[in-house]
Amino acid sequence: MIDHLSLSVRDLAASAAFYEAVLAPLGYRRLVEREATIGFGKRYPEVWLNHRPNRTPEPGDTGLHICLRARDQVSVQAFHQAALDHGGCDDGPPGPRQAAMTGYYAAFVRDLDGNKIEAATFPPETT
Repeated sequence: MIDHLSLSVRDLAASAAFYEAVLAPLGYRRLVEREATIGFGKRYPEVWLNHRPNRTPEPGDTGLHICLRARDQVSVQAFHQAALDHGGCDDGPPGPRQAAMTGYYAAFVRDLDGNKIEAATFPPETT
Protein backbone atom coordinates (compact mmCIF):
# COMPACT_ATOMS: atom_id res chain seq x y z
CA MET A 1 0.00 0.00 0.00
CA ILE A 2 1.25 3.47 -0.81
CA ASP A 3 1.48 5.85 2.14
CA HIS A 4 2.03 9.20 0.42
CA LEU A 5 3.29 10.85 -2.75
CA SER A 6 5.41 13.91 -3.44
CA LEU A 7 5.18 16.22 -6.42
CA SER A 8 7.75 18.82 -7.37
CA VAL A 9 6.28 22.19 -8.30
CA ARG A 10 7.86 25.40 -9.61
CA ASP A 11 5.52 27.85 -7.87
CA LEU A 12 4.56 26.55 -4.43
CA ALA A 13 1.91 29.19 -3.72
CA ALA A 14 0.15 28.79 -7.09
CA SER A 15 0.30 25.00 -6.90
CA ALA A 16 -1.00 25.02 -3.32
CA ALA A 17 -4.02 27.06 -4.42
CA PHE A 18 -4.58 24.68 -7.36
CA TYR A 19 -4.35 21.54 -5.22
CA GLU A 20 -6.43 22.99 -2.41
CA ALA A 21 -9.30 23.42 -4.87
CA VAL A 22 -8.73 20.18 -6.79
CA LEU A 23 -8.30 17.92 -3.77
CA ALA A 24 -11.23 19.33 -1.76
CA PRO A 25 -13.86 17.28 -3.66
CA LEU A 26 -11.85 14.16 -2.75
CA GLY A 27 -11.91 15.01 0.96
CA TYR A 28 -8.34 16.32 1.23
CA ARG A 29 -7.37 19.55 2.95
CA ARG A 30 -4.15 21.41 3.67
CA LEU A 31 -2.66 19.92 6.83
CA VAL A 32 1.00 20.96 6.88
CA GLU A 33 2.69 24.08 5.58
CA ARG A 34 6.43 24.64 5.72
CA GLU A 35 8.78 26.94 3.87
CA ALA A 36 9.33 24.62 0.89
CA THR A 37 6.61 21.99 1.23
CA ILE A 38 2.86 21.70 1.76
CA GLY A 39 1.01 18.51 2.72
CA PHE A 40 -2.61 17.65 1.94
CA GLY A 41 -4.61 14.78 3.33
CA LYS A 42 -7.68 13.59 5.16
CA ARG A 43 -6.11 12.80 8.54
CA TYR A 44 -2.39 12.99 7.76
CA PRO A 45 -0.47 14.32 4.73
CA GLU A 46 -0.81 11.96 1.78
CA VAL A 47 -0.03 14.40 -1.05
CA TRP A 48 3.05 16.61 -0.68
CA LEU A 49 4.01 19.56 -2.87
CA ASN A 50 7.74 20.28 -2.83
CA HIS A 51 9.06 23.59 -4.09
CA ARG A 52 11.53 23.06 -6.94
CA PRO A 53 11.69 26.45 -8.71
CA ASN A 54 14.18 25.27 -11.36
CA ARG A 55 12.32 22.18 -12.52
CA THR A 56 11.06 21.92 -16.06
CA PRO A 57 7.41 21.11 -16.77
CA GLU A 58 6.56 17.50 -17.53
CA PRO A 59 6.54 16.70 -21.25
CA GLY A 60 3.31 15.72 -23.00
CA ASP A 61 3.15 12.12 -21.85
CA THR A 62 5.75 10.32 -19.80
CA GLY A 63 3.33 7.49 -19.06
CA LEU A 64 3.34 8.41 -15.37
CA HIS A 65 0.22 9.52 -13.57
CA ILE A 66 -1.16 9.52 -10.06
CA CYS A 67 -4.66 8.27 -9.32
CA LEU A 68 -6.59 9.34 -6.23
CA ARG A 69 -9.78 7.62 -5.10
CA ALA A 70 -13.01 9.60 -5.25
CA ARG A 71 -16.14 8.89 -3.23
CA ASP A 72 -18.50 9.00 -6.23
CA GLN A 73 -19.01 10.32 -9.76
CA VAL A 74 -20.02 13.77 -8.49
CA SER A 75 -16.66 14.04 -6.69
CA VAL A 76 -14.81 13.06 -9.89
CA GLN A 77 -16.70 15.73 -11.82
CA ALA A 78 -16.00 18.37 -9.15
CA PHE A 79 -12.28 17.43 -9.14
CA HIS A 80 -12.11 17.86 -12.92
CA GLN A 81 -14.00 21.17 -12.94
CA ALA A 82 -11.89 22.59 -10.09
CA ALA A 83 -8.73 21.74 -12.04
CA LEU A 84 -9.99 23.55 -15.13
CA ASP A 85 -11.17 26.53 -13.05
CA HIS A 86 -7.73 26.85 -11.42
CA GLY A 87 -5.43 26.71 -14.43
CA GLY A 88 -5.15 22.97 -15.00
CA CYS A 89 -5.71 21.25 -18.33
CA ASP A 90 -8.12 18.50 -19.28
CA ASP A 91 -6.39 15.20 -20.09
CA GLY A 92 -9.50 13.02 -20.14
CA PRO A 93 -12.96 14.31 -19.19
CA PRO A 94 -15.13 12.64 -16.56
CA GLY A 95 -16.63 9.43 -17.84
CA PRO A 96 -16.74 5.65 -17.74
CA ARG A 97 -13.51 3.73 -18.29
CA GLN A 98 -12.60 0.07 -18.49
CA ALA A 99 -9.73 -1.27 -16.39
CA ALA A 100 -8.24 -4.74 -16.60
CA MET A 101 -10.58 -6.11 -13.92
CA THR A 102 -13.58 -3.77 -13.75
CA GLY A 103 -15.25 -0.70 -15.12
CA TYR A 104 -14.83 2.59 -13.31
CA TYR A 105 -15.55 6.31 -13.61
CA ALA A 106 -12.66 8.77 -13.79
CA ALA A 107 -11.22 12.05 -15.03
CA PHE A 108 -7.64 13.05 -15.85
CA VAL A 109 -6.09 16.51 -15.53
CA ARG A 110 -2.67 18.11 -15.84
CA ASP A 111 -1.60 20.40 -13.04
CA LEU A 112 0.32 23.68 -13.45
CA ASP A 113 3.59 21.73 -13.93
CA GLY A 114 2.23 19.13 -16.32
CA ASN A 115 1.82 16.36 -13.74
CA LYS A 116 -1.01 14.01 -14.74
CA ILE A 117 -3.53 13.44 -11.95
CA GLU A 118 -6.55 11.15 -12.08
CA ALA A 119 -9.58 10.91 -9.80
CA ALA A 120 -11.45 7.60 -9.97
CA THR A 121 -14.41 5.92 -8.35
CA PHE A 122 -15.21 2.25 -8.66
CA PRO A 123 -18.61 0.61 -8.59
CA PRO A 124 -19.54 -1.11 -5.36
CA GLU A 125 -18.77 -4.81 -5.30
CA THR A 126 -21.75 -7.06 -5.77
CA THR A 127 -22.01 -10.49 -4.30
